[in-house]
Amino acid sequence: MTRSDGEILVFGGTGFLGRRLVRELVEAGQGVRLAARHPRRPDWAEPQDPITLCPADIRDEAAVAEALVGASAVINAVSGYVERRGASFETIHVEGAARLARLAREAGITRLVQLSGIGARRDSPSAYVRARARGEAAVLEHLPKAIILRPSVMFGADDAFLHGLARLTRLPAIPLFGAGETRLQPVHVADVARAVASLVDTAAPPRRLFELGGPDVLSYREILARVQAHCHTQRPLLPLPFWTWRALAGLLAVLPNPPLTRDQVLLMAEDNLVTDGVGGFADLGITPRTLRDSLPLCLP
Repeated sequence: MTRSDGEILVFGGTGFLGRRLVRELVEAGQGVRLAARHPRRPDWAEPQDPITLCPADIRDEAAVAEALVGASAVINAVSGYVERRGASFETIHVEGAARLARLAREAGITRLVQLSGIGARRDSPSAYVRARARGEAAVLEHLPKAIILRPSVMFGADDAFLHGLARLTRLPAIPLFGAGETRLQPVHVADVARAVASLVDTAAPPRRLFELGGPDVLSYREILARVQAHCHTQRPLLPLPFWTWRALAGLLAVLPNPPLTRDQVLLMAEDNLVTDGVGGFADLGITPRTLRDSLPLCLP
């Protein structure tokens, strides 16, 4: 990676992907401006590592504008899978993304990578997915040459995905979303971080849309089988119709931090696979790691 003049601003730099992005950039010799509501210096960072902490909320116009001053490129890795008061999908993924792109353009910054997700489309039954699609469009309205990057479900050493499945293996029976046949393409978070870091390079490829999935296409049932084998457990699988999950999500919606939401159920009802004809790991010269090889490093 060619080091840029000026720091790369990583919005959402304390999140699951954002933390890996910051490390990937620093290890490549790039200065990083870590922006978050409550930024903190990573535990792995050495005193000489070029990391600047930048307290900023993507909902705050003045704070975003200040964070952009002097930056050479921007990565929007702000995430939010559950709506909260003052932090709806519309507020974070549409208005926030549009604000960041507009102010980046006004600051003379042309390189921006917007993190979204595979399957983003405006006619999705999921409010989260619809917001992601509208956020992409809002970014491109202000910065037509921005790069949109859609990863599949990400896993890693301290993820919610594999660790959540591992907890399910402790139950007498493991409930399935439907028959468990929804197909996924899990991708390691470090591989996504590496891809994003290469896309803010001055020699970034001309493609503007990338979808990143791992090398294996697996059903939810198959992923559970691999997790069970790794955890040395063997529990029966219990198919549950999606209406049951929707009803459960409705009951849990009253909780401040529900373990299951309606949007998560809707996401599990559709395959989450890379689309043909868009940019991918191959265009970036990256070989993503497999789920099987990564399990020993991700789960205890």
